[in-house]
Amino acid sequence: MEKIKFGMPTLIELSSLEETLKLCNELSLDFIELNMNLPQYQIEQLEEVERLRMSAEQHQLFYTIHLDETLNVCDFNKEVAKAYQNTVERAIQAARQLKIPVLNMHMNHGVHFTLPDRKVHLFAQYKQEYLQAMREFRSMCEKAIGPDGIKICIENTDGFLEYEKEAVELLLESKAFALTWDIGHSHAVKDIDEPFIMKHKQRLEHFHIHDALGEQNHRTLGTGEINLRNRLDLARQLGCRCVVETKTVDALRKSVEWLRKEQYGS
Repeated sequence: MEKIKFGMPTLIELSSLEETLKLCNELSLDFIELNMNLPQYQIEQLEEVERLRMSAEQHQLFYTIHLDETLNVCDFNKEVAKAYQNTVERAIQAARQLKIPVLNMHMNHGVHFTLPDRKVHLFAQYKQEYLQAMREFRSMCEKAIGPDGIKICIENTDGFLEYEKEAVELLLESKAFALTWDIGHSHAVKDIDEPFIMKHKQRLEHFHIHDALGEQNHRTLGTGEINLRNRLDLARQLGCRCVVETKTVDALRKSVEWLRKEQYGS
């Protein structure tokens, strides 16, 4: 069975791509997930494809992309939605040139109104408009990706809402979309997403791995309550890539040590 390809996230302690590349090499990891929430990894920087390609080749690694967490391709303001969609389309074009296999994406809950007796999510209230916008987004992504096999992987965060599950299943009708399982996020919300994820486990392509203790996640591997071997064995069985998504350099180093001790790392 093939070994898992492990990667590292973009860490706030590392201010430049060169520092990140150096650490990735030092830890013998396979890839870096470039995070578009940070100013140095905005779309204009990702479109510097020659610079990124040369760096990847020099360090013998590859990239994945973490799309902006505020991404809202279904915003009711069409101009706002268009800007987000355009960003994704440009990211796909950069990914095609750089042979990036995965773009990781969060679902946006959208705005909610708080009534005396309940919370009303506008995407649920206007679900048909929401789902139609998702269909249009799906078509745009399919067209942009073409034959290249790039996957846009939907990540679980704080629990998929019912209308989001419908939207995810709509996206999964296309081979351009797949799933990311963030095992720490999952644990922090008592694994409420696990049945939905396991229903679609053959569509898992990507994992974010970190340990968790109660609601505290992004912990160093081996310092929490998650059955990490169970999750990693599933990732290996399905041929998924795994981002070791800790938040500090020290936690990343210790997590990589844990993986090697448990005979998962290289």
